[in-house]
Amino acid sequence: MNRLRSLTRGLTVGLLTALFLAPFYLVLRGALMDSRSLTSPHWAWWPSTTHWENFTALFTDPALHFGQALANSLLIAGITAPVSTLLASAAGYAFARIPVPGRGVLLTLVVATLMIPGSVTFVPTFVVVGSLGGVNTLWGIIAPGLFNPFAVLLFRNFYLRLPAELEEAGRLDGLGRLGLYRRIALPSSGSMLASLGALAFIDSWNAFLWPLVIGQDPSAWTAQIALSTFLTAQTINLPGLFAGAVVTIAPLVAMFLIAQRYIVEGITGSGLKG
Repeated sequence: MNRLRSLTRGLTVGLLTALFLAPFYLVLRGALMDSRSLTSPHWAWWPSTTHWENFTALFTDPALHFGQALANSLLIAGITAPVSTLLASAAGYAFARIPVPGRGVLLTLVVATLMIPGSVTFVPTFVVVGSLGGVNTLWGIIAPGLFNPFAVLLFRNFYLRLPAELEEAGRLDGLGRLGLYRRIALPSSGSMLASLGALAFIDSWNAFLWPLVIGQDPSAWTAQIALSTFLTAQTINLPGLFAGAVVTIAPLVAMFLIAQRYIVEGITGSGLKG
């Protein structure tokens, strides 16, 4: 009976793993094929001739600007993730620990912003950023993504669960609010910082519509915008699209493999587990 359970469990895990890895296999397979093989009605598990030049073409095509777009995405996500996470941490600590008049009302307003569809605020945000000269600039892409009300709520729940005795010991040492946050609360929230920082990086890396509207010049393109140029009304470059997808997926896979444990710990520690 135990052997049957182990066999069933192993088969289930293997099937789920295969289903999870299937999209990655299909993308890599398409990246190593040419256009004729990709559109052929005859299925091939692996290309008979691997076309590694699809990857080099990404960085040698002068009209694509893929290298610049990839660097822009790394810069944007590399700034957005830590800054937005630290801002959310500070705000969450203030809501959890600093007793000020109207704190509940302010928290309600922050939570209410989660119920507003992004399509409602898209045009006003564009008008504000555009009036400040943010079109075709990286800071115009970065600025709206620095404020995450959901992360504020998660940090607030985390700091509410933080033992008050830790802060009382800090007060005896003469620490003020800023010192308590910087020396006690912030170091204690390492798992939350890592998990929400990773999620913010992934969200910023995958953003498409806002960078598309703001970054109209090729110098401000992100990797996702560069990928969209493979599918136009005039041409469809499937091998290039698959190759670009492999390159852009790689940083996210690395990020997930590094931060997967912290993501689970952070969500559990936030107090929002089911």
